[in-house]
Amino acid sequence: MAVPGSLRRQPANRGLVSHCTHHHVVVFLLTFFSYSLLHASRKTFSNVKVSISSQWTPFCLNSTTPELRPYELWNSSHLFPNAEEATLFLGTLDTIFLFSYAVGLFVSGIVGDRLNLRWVLSFGMCSSALVVFFFGTLTEWLHFYNKWFYCCLWVVNGLLQSTGWPCVVAVMGNWFGKAGRGFVFGLWSACASVGNILGAFLASCVLQYGYEYAFLVTASVQFAGGVIVFFGLLTSPKEVGLPELGADEDGSVEEDANRPLMSNDDVDDDDRNYSIQATDTDNQPKAIGFFQACCLPGVVLYSLAYACLKLVNYSFFFWLPFYLSNNFGWKEAEADQLSIWYDVGGIIGGTIQGLISDVLQKRAPVLAISLLFAVGSLFGYSRSPNSKPINAVIMAITGFFIGGPSNMISSAISADLGRQDLVKGSSEALATVTGIVDGTGSVGAAVGQYLVSLIQENLGWMWVFYFFIVMTSSTILFISPLIVREIRLLLHERRLRMLAE
Repeated sequence: MAVPGSLRRQPANRGLVSHCTHHHVVVFLLTFFSYSLLHASRKTFSNVKVSISSQWTPFCLNSTTPELRPYELWNSSHLFPNAEEATLFLGTLDTIFLFSYAVGLFVSGIVGDRLNLRWVLSFGMCSSALVVFFFGTLTEWLHFYNKWFYCCLWVVNGLLQSTGWPCVVAVMGNWFGKAGRGFVFGLWSACASVGNILGAFLASCVLQYGYEYAFLVTASVQFAGGVIVFFGLLTSPKEVGLPELGADEDGSVEEDANRPLMSNDDVDDDDRNYSIQATDTDNQPKAIGFFQACCLPGVVLYSLAYACLKLVNYSFFFWLPFYLSNNFGWKEAEADQLSIWYDVGGIIGGTIQGLISDVLQKRAPVLAISLLFAVGSLFGYSRSPNSKPINAVIMAITGFFIGGPSNMISSAISADLGRQDLVKGSSEALATVTGIVDGTGSVGAAVGQYLVSLIQENLGWMWVFYFFIVMTSSTILFISPLIVREIRLLLHERRLRMLAE
């Protein structure tokens, strides 16, 4: 018995290797590190929250600090009467940033489709670097402290940073839309975690001189990265005379590699147009609208699930160094360095789980198993003893089971959703779906950051972890219909293979 086309598994990586050039490597590295630098500047803010909170509250609250005269001069920078109110405002800034970032994501994809991706990405990186410099460095040098000014700067920063993800995903889609995309996107999606590690490292190196220098260093590196992107990034193969995606598809191996994981069972096996960009622009499908993209199978469910999961993931991103310093009394620089292990776990988790999902050709079951383990790891981490080695191990495990699924949904699964048979691989559909999923996730994360600061202030850190467990469980609940469907498909495929033997 012949095995149906939808059940054939081909060595997709062979097609990837045969078409890879040094231009692909350069594009991979430039997009990888450009988004890493954007994340590094975000990480800096979370790494220096303790220092900022101390700067914004009276010295008299610290019994070890000598009394300085005149009192009005040395206490002119105090925005809040106590550390609790300063912490709540820091959480509000996180919420403001994420809300503006979410709004920007829905718009940035449209802007990137209509303007040069290199210009948009470079402008976002350089402009965001200037805003970060004004926020953390210039205000401290000038001793200018104003809550409304901070809020306005962080709104602008969120809008500018939102240009990053849609642009880098679109550029990667132009170059790596063929065979082996699961492995490539799985490895590439570690850029956010690498950025977190880079940001924590840069901040911890200069934090002893003042938190303003942490902002200065990361802003300078990000601005330099934006300049490099402007002069060095190639947005598509045609800029160097290489054939565009789909132009040289004459082998069955490459054709099968482009089949999306999410497909309808009644699709003709001979219909193989799954590249991100069609070669013949005249026959390219018309871009679908926002509401049409929302109606695609799985988009709403994965968007809601990602809202819950990104809430947890970004809470660790924004609050982990503060939690380690506040709960265990560790030095801020030590807490920054220790928080790196969460991102290390996320990098390993995203890569391994991505490979497993490629082998199974199903995403939801892998996510479900990982998230079930995430619930247990969150419970265990909430009871971590005051030991740095033990804390680091449990933190890495937690990052593996939370950061890994988060990377999968934001990259590989978003690509799957945008390349269903209903849209025939429209690049505009891919960008729109990616914006919907990541934008919805950012809305959830924005609400979560305010809730985290509120819960921590009134109930303590233990209830924050209970809140994380509830959100992780909600993620599983939202994708449960997809889990059931894909498990049934796996069992059905297994029965067909047994009959074919």
